[in-house]
Parts: sequence; C-alpha cells; structure tokens
Amino acid sequence: MEREQQTTPGPGREQALELFLRYNQSESLLKHALAVEGVMRYFARQRQQDEEQWGIVGLLHDLDYEQFPEQHCLKAGEILREEGWPEEMIRAVVSHGWGICSEVEPLSELEQVLYAVDELTGLVATTALVRPSRSVMDLKPKSVKKKWKDRRFAAGVDRSIIERGAAMLGVELGELIADTIMGMREVAEEIGLKGEA
Repeated sequence: MEREQQTTPGPGREQALELFLRYNQSESLLKHALAVEGVMRYFARQRQQDEEQWGIVGLLHDLDYEQFPEQHCLKAGEILREEGWPEEMIRAVVSHGWGICSEVEPLSELEQVLYAVDELTGLVATTALVRPSRSVMDLKPKSVKKKWKDRRFAAGVDRSIIERGAAMLGVELGELIADTIMGMREVAEEIGLKGEA
C-alpha cells in the first residue's frame, strides 16, 4: 500500500473534460463520469496517491461508451493513444472493463479502485434518487446495502463486479460503499444529488 506509484505527467483535467465532451453528449453519462471522478479523487487522497491522475482516469473511463458501445474500452484506448495520453492512464481506463469488454486485468491500486467503484456509483446514485431527499448528503451505507439485496432494484448494476473489486482491494463491501458515498458527496451538486439536505 505504501509503495510510490510512478506517474507520468499527462494532459490536465481541462483537456480531459474537453475530450470527454467531444465524444459524449449524454447528461447521464457526464454525471456518471463526474461521480466516478469524485470517488477516485477521494480514494486517492485516502491512499496518498496522485489525486489528479486518479480523478482524470475516473472522468475518462467511459470516454467511448456513447459513440462506440460495441467497442467499449478498446476504442477509448485508441482515442487516448492518438491524443498522447500516458500509457498507465490508458491501461487503467481499459482495465475497468476486465472480463466484460477488455482482457486487461486491473493490477495497480488505481485500476482496482476504478474497477470496484464504477458500477457502485450507479447503485449509490439510484438509491439516493428513490429517497425523499434525493440526495447522497444524508445517504447511509445501510440503505445501499438494503437495496443491494433486491436484485430487481438497479438491475443493470452488476453486483458481482463490485464484490470482485472489493475482494481485489481487500476491503469489506460496507467500507467500499461508505467511501464511495463520501466521494460522491464531494461532487453532489455537479451530479444532481445534493437534494435539499
């Protein structure tokens, strides 16, 4: 956990957001990207890692999803390479689709966190939206865990990926959910989940 991660400086957040918006018009995809970015930044700080790098990877992870759903992850890798992004960031983006649309296994801490929280942000957001406050600000992990058990709720969320991600990181599911909520609270306004709380 304490090892220093080698980071190659790459383009900044402004370029990442501009690139994301060049390939995506969907408001829900943008909100998802911003949610994952917020959570990645939160985890990076918790783990004394490069917050900017982790956040940008979170922001860009679904770069190709709207225009190239059949080539998800693979096309993102191509686009990022053409744009001159650092290889370790490209690898992290591609690895989040491991076992679904990518052969790249999440090995680094950054890759494993992204793999674990991507689907989970969707479950947290959906849980928040069915509450009276429509907010993550007062959302408790136990509410998400309750909805977790109802497989018809947010049926598109692959819970097995979240479980695999938590196991990779060696954390309890409840801890992963709590940290994901905390990360999403930091961007609650941007992702439309501040509510009235």
